[in-house]
Amino acid sequence: MLYSKCTVKPESKLYQKFKKNTPSILWSRLESWSSFGVPDLLGYNNLCGFFMVELKFTQSNKVKFSPHQILFHTTRNERNFILVEQAHRAPRSTVKLFASSEINNLLTGIDKAAPLAVDDFQLIQKILINQKN
Repeated sequence: MLYSKCTVKPESKLYQKFKKNTPSILWSRLESWSSFGVPDLLGYNNLCGFFMVELKFTQSNKVKFSPHQILFHTTRNERNFILVEQAHRAPRSTVKLFASSEINNLLTGIDKAAPLAVDDFQLIQKILINQKN
C-alpha cells in the first residue's frame, strides 16, 4: 500500500504556534472558501469580544493578498489584524503583528509597514485583547 507524505502548509504551522502562545484567546478557524476575503481566524476574549486575524507566511519581503482580502482589510480595519511570519534562513523566522490599516504598506513590502509587535507573543496577545500593561 502506498502512502503519500502529508505536508503541512506554513500558515497551518503558524496557526498552531500562534494558538499555543496566545492561551487567553479562544480561536476559531474560518473556511475562506465560504466567504472570500474574510480573515483566517476569529478570536474571542471576555475583555474585548471578537476580532479577526489574517495569517500570512512569506519567504520574501512581499506579502501576497487577494483583491478580496485587500477590500476586507481596507474597509474593516478596526479590531482586525494581520499576522505575518517572514522566513529567513532556517530555522529562524520573524513573526510580526500588523493592524489591518497597514495592508497597503504590506503590499509594497514588509519593511514599509509599521508592526504593532515583533517576535513577542505575550505582547501580541495583549494587543489583540486590548489589555493595558
